[in-house]
Amino acid sequence: MNEGSETAAGHDEGASVENSRLRDFAHVFFRNRMASIGLCILAALLVIAISAPAIAPYEYDEQDLLATLEWPSAKHVFGTDEFGRDVFSRVIYATRISVTVGIVSVSIGMFFGGMLGAVSGFYGGIVDELVMRVVDVLLAIPSILFAIAIAASLGPGLFNMMLAVGVSSIPYYARILRGSVLSIREQEFIEASRAIGSSSVRILLRHVIPNCLAPIIVQGTLGVADGILYAAALSFIGLGIQPPTPEWGGMLSGGRTYIRDYSYMTLFPGLAIVITILALNFVGDALRDALDPKLRD
Repeated sequence: MNEGSETAAGHDEGASVENSRLRDFAHVFFRNRMASIGLCILAALLVIAISAPAIAPYEYDEQDLLATLEWPSAKHVFGTDEFGRDVFSRVIYATRISVTVGIVSVSIGMFFGGMLGAVSGFYGGIVDELVMRVVDVLLAIPSILFAIAIAASLGPGLFNMMLAVGVSSIPYYARILRGSVLSIREQEFIEASRAIGSSSVRILLRHVIPNCLAPIIVQGTLGVADGILYAAALSFIGLGIQPPTPEWGGMLSGGRTYIRDYSYMTLFPGLAIVITILALNFVGDALRDALDPKLRD
């Protein structure tokens, strides 16, 4: 009876500590007004991306050759392009592409870069030397040039663009997680796991990596912004999404010919990029403050 009571008390205490951590996290995060605004913007973007066909008044490739290059009006809120396509509808559909590229590319970088960094930092020795020297070489190459080189070798297209952006970010996540693993692997709870006979793989997956997630989550949030920017850059130079599929960078590239007389063609996709990047940066900064106790008041 006493053992059962002690076990229940232990579970209650653990749940109380976890709830306290969540409350502290929520308090610090939502105290930042810009983070709340950014979170609302990101939620709206997700809804737009999912519901694009229901929100957009026209199909993204629907042409009206009698209404080409029309300035914003009640019929076409953001105007029309050189083919008579509704710019508002194309910006809405492009949200789906940009959000997908950002999330998938960051997932690629976090998974492969995180695993490389975790293995390198945990095992050390020759493994660490080999992995980190390769990472150092890759970090010496500007990531946007690395992404361009990969996209140019693979060819244009959505999948190749996501792969190029994701692979170019792997060295950064590897370096971040390696640093976190180095600070955790010698702590007492890791030594206790070794003492009871836990395997290295179990220790790495169950104890080390979960305790290193905070910095990589923050970097991942900011990395989505970089992924969207890189995707826009690749589409701008013709190595990303191909017409007529809309993408914010591709729309900027298509509108630059008409920027002097029909500036709205570049204004609205440019604003979409700026607002999305700002929202992601607001959320990323707030996550950093909320997950790092050293930055709390």
